[in-house]
Amino acid sequence: MKTQTSKVMGGHVLLTVFTLFMLCSGVRAQLNPDIYAKSCPSLVQIVRNQVSIAMNAEKRIAASLIRLHFHDCFVNGCDASILLDGTDSEKLAIPNVNSVRGFEVIDTIKAAVEKACPGVVSCADILTLAARDSVCLSGGPRWRVALGRKDGLVANQNSANNLPSPFEPLDSIIAKFVAVGLNTTDVVALSGAHTFGQAKCDLFSNRLFNFTGAGTPDVTLETSLLSNLRSVCPVGGNGNITAPFDPNSVDAFDNNYFKNLLQGKGLLSSDQILFSSDLAVNTTKSLVEAYSRSQYLFFRDFTCSMIRMGNIANGASGEVRRNCRVINN
Repeated sequence: MKTQTSKVMGGHVLLTVFTLFMLCSGVRAQLNPDIYAKSCPSLVQIVRNQVSIAMNAEKRIAASLIRLHFHDCFVNGCDASILLDGTDSEKLAIPNVNSVRGFEVIDTIKAAVEKACPGVVSCADILTLAARDSVCLSGGPRWRVALGRKDGLVANQNSANNLPSPFEPLDSIIAKFVAVGLNTTDVVALSGAHTFGQAKCDLFSNRLFNFTGAGTPDVTLETSLLSNLRSVCPVGGNGNITAPFDPNSVDAFDNNYFKNLLQGKGLLSSDQILFSSDLAVNTTKSLVEAYSRSQYLFFRDFTCSMIRMGNIANGASGEVRRNCRVINN
């Protein structure tokens, strides 16, 4: 029997299955890490290999896959509805259009899985596995992913337009997490995924010049970072230009994100308010401080939050799509 202890292996924190189930509540009974053990035994290795190939081509794709999974689970549950094309596609929602990326990677993984195990593995499970692999292949924690999700039959563009926004106050963001069964710890831990990847100027340039309408920048933004970001994102500049969330370790999954927040170096307003806003004092600030001190604690709570998010259910029937972009005929 495996113990409750955690181990550090190859730079990764590996939490035992028993420990995770003790720490992380809300696991759906119908999901099982071994559900494809006989029907698709090579699944985990196929997904891992394809994510590795994609990351070798572009390191940034790791952060994009996490974001894709997040934006999927917050709308209709984790049912791969974000992958569907069509007039009501969630891809066309304001938070996603010309922003969310990684669809072609999921297509490639799905094709490889279908070649090995046709008609067995859902796109929702593939996306969940790919998000996990993007973390551990970037130096973050590893965990076993509970599997058995079905692919949704409909997209929901209206709900996708109500995803948590980088422009919202902290209480609104917390409320949106609570609405899908998550909590304040999940807000902070999952925000830690901004320890790697990049964001477009359009998502934070409001902080640089006229944040309050009085012609001044966001006072919580550290001055040297403010100067650097102004050069990247000048007034009237290209809003699609990107800047890294963590310039010191752009592609590494670590706890530097939280160290940055303590110094006023959060890129998005929704990042910095976790530490600097008035509401943070009694909600999120202590967690930011704790994660800045302990990467192990961050990795542990992030893992639990990913498990909880990955188990958000839509309560509807589904299928195993043959093509992740369209429902089966």
